[in-house]
Amino acid sequence: MFKLENLVRSNVLNMKPYSSARDDFKGSASIFIDANENNLGSLAGENYNRYPDPHQRELKSRIATIKGVKPEQIFLGNGSDECIDLLLRMVCRPGKDALLNLPPTYGMYEVSANLNEVRIDTVQLTADFQIPVNKVLASVKPETKLIFICSPNNPTGNSIDPESIETILDNFDGLVVLDEAYIDFANTPSWTTRLEEYPNLVVLQTFSKAWGMAGLRLGMAFASAEIIELLDKIKPPYNINQSTQELALKALENDEQLKYMIEEIVQERELLEKALPTLKAVEKVYPSDANFLLVKVTDANGLYKHLLNDGIVVRNRSSLPGCENCLRISIGTLEENQQLIQSISEFRT
Repeated sequence: MFKLENLVRSNVLNMKPYSSARDDFKGSASIFIDANENNLGSLAGENYNRYPDPHQRELKSRIATIKGVKPEQIFLGNGSDECIDLLLRMVCRPGKDALLNLPPTYGMYEVSANLNEVRIDTVQLTADFQIPVNKVLASVKPETKLIFICSPNNPTGNSIDPESIETILDNFDGLVVLDEAYIDFANTPSWTTRLEEYPNLVVLQTFSKAWGMAGLRLGMAFASAEIIELLDKIKPPYNINQSTQELALKALENDEQLKYMIEEIVQERELLEKALPTLKAVEKVYPSDANFLLVKVTDANGLYKHLLNDGIVVRNRSSLPGCENCLRISIGTLEENQQLIQSISEFRT
């Protein structure tokens, strides 16, 4: 049975979090001389001489309304990568604990584990990039604290069978971290709707993909209030800067535009899915619920270089298990996709 206090590192449970100047102050005031800021102002104008809200209250309130969750179920990170790193540090003792990774998948799970000296156990996805549930559960050890599941999966693009995820949630006493960076492009509901059902579930989302704000570096983690409280406890005090909070709020006011962008990207994805298999260099296009396609080609290294020579950058994923001779191609604009097709049609091995 899942008990958060049995999972979290004892030093995290016992530590006293950093208290910022804005944490200490409650109420209203006209003079702020508590945080060693420059009260003369900022060369950038606006209010950038002041530290941002360390708890991002206004932004979380708006996100909560859009996502149908409570503000206390939201953690905001400097990209989802910060969320991944903090989750590992929250529950994994360096040199002692482990995570379970399901390749081919997003590479930062492994990078963060290596950085934090967390052992990485792996169970490879099946040939159709689904979870071999029995193998996963059989690979769980007493020191296994997290299982990362990316759905839709990067770099394969497919959504993971929800029944497989349910089985793992029901039978694993650690954290199941479900990375939904590409969920907006999929015709499936988010697992944020099931947070109350699964206390060991953490859902990651991002502003980098559908929202088109990769440059802001803003990631979201949704979980129980107890998990979020611990993440807030160990994060840097001002991890989300003022301009990011302001620009994200501005974008959230125009969520109608999000729908149009998603529709256009999905439409272009479907056109590419039909056009690419007609080219001699393409052997297979894998089904995708994301804003990219995994494409098996006759010569990935050669085609990758050919595209570079034409000024087109794609991602060569041939080194990943199950992705031999595969390129990952993000969905571009209509004009960019047409140039891509033209370039591939001119490739000769």
